[in-house]
Amino acid sequence: MTALTAASDDSLARLDRLSGLARDVLDQCRALGASQAEVALGEDSGLSVNVRMGEVETVERTRDRSVGVTVYFGQRKGSASTADLQPASLASTVQMACAIARQTEADPAAGLADADRMATDLREFDGWHPWALDADRAIALAVEAEAAGRAADARIANSDGAGMHSGESVSVYANSHGFVGAERSTSHSLSLSLIAGSGDAMQRDYWYTSGLSPDDLESPLQVGRRAAERTVARLDPRPIRTGEHPVLFAPEMARSLIGHLLGAISGGALYRRASFLLDHAGQRILPPWFNVVERPHIPRGLRSAAYDAEGVATVDSDIVRDGVLARYLLGSYSARKLGLRSTGNAGGVHNLEVTANAGDLASIARGMGRGLLVTELMGQGANTVTGDYSRGAAGFWVEHGEIAHPVDELTIAGRLQDLFQAIEAVGSDVDRRSHVGVGSILVGRMMVAGEA
Repeated sequence: MTALTAASDDSLARLDRLSGLARDVLDQCRALGASQAEVALGEDSGLSVNVRMGEVETVERTRDRSVGVTVYFGQRKGSASTADLQPASLASTVQMACAIARQTEADPAAGLADADRMATDLREFDGWHPWALDADRAIALAVEAEAAGRAADARIANSDGAGMHSGESVSVYANSHGFVGAERSTSHSLSLSLIAGSGDAMQRDYWYTSGLSPDDLESPLQVGRRAAERTVARLDPRPIRTGEHPVLFAPEMARSLIGHLLGAISGGALYRRASFLLDHAGQRILPPWFNVVERPHIPRGLRSAAYDAEGVATVDSDIVRDGVLARYLLGSYSARKLGLRSTGNAGGVHNLEVTANAGDLASIARGMGRGLLVTELMGQGANTVTGDYSRGAAGFWVEHGEIAHPVDELTIAGRLQDLFQAIEAVGSDVDRRSHVGVGSILVGRMMVAGEA
């Protein structure tokens, strides 16, 4: 898809304006007696359209602003926010944050991240690709994708619609250490959901493409055909018997397993003692060949950043090395609660890469021989405290290394501690639509509940 560069890009001027406002806010915080302060300002704009059966359903253009101010009086903390960038509103927000701080109890862990951890190299990572996309063009792209999907197979009976989105974000974070960081990013996506069959035999599936640049997107024709292929493949599902089977997670489902790992090693879960991986740093929690690396500085990476939400410099580092949990994911508050140092993960992780030890999904399926391929997960059945895992699933039954038939209305279950240790393969077929870069994952054995 060809990018259309915006004729007038004022993003740098807007960042300069936000940076000036940030400095003014910090000056006001100091004038009111705050010992430390931080402020985050952002402007987001976007265009979203939705079409169904060739007709326009919605056209939405948004422009949002936000300001969040946090002040510290010693170790007493107060926060306030507004969506109004006018001087009077900013002054009122600062006053409110200070008033709240004066009424709170002191918290020994409260305060800014350590000054010596602030980022000094504030590079951009090729995340700014504005698109001069107007509503007519966005509608045309969505209509084209839906038409391609509906025309791809006679069994496509209906559509849940297609959506086109393009957005921009500029933001500034500053604190009383003298740190001022400015970031800008864009995001673009095209999605389509189709319905095949009729009555009780109807099946639904979807496809989408997304990226920081319009040049990274698949064409509407590709999106339409892929959505159609996925949808008709689900027709005529057959039941399978309850039992223990190998389970192969398609890449877009596999990243949810990595998400459960990240949730269990996050600072908030750890200092609350609400994680099944409490006190597991330095212990083997995954197979000895398994590695997870955080790489925040990848050019055009979906979550590339020079600093985290507290201004702490980001660095390449191992999260899991040779199956051993190398570190937790900590911001400054959780780090202090645990007697550790921030890992530069305030606000979450950046770009993750999970090492592959196998080929693509098809080759892993051939090696699996017989088992379940999961292409859809439902529900939120993962308990971070205990590790208990139970989720609704749908996908395909595999026999002799080949897809035999679709399956649905299944439940897969186990303990995450055991599932992690039972991983036998990670594929090279990485889904690049997420900042969690992982391919298909084969778990050697899970309980699959189907028919009795």
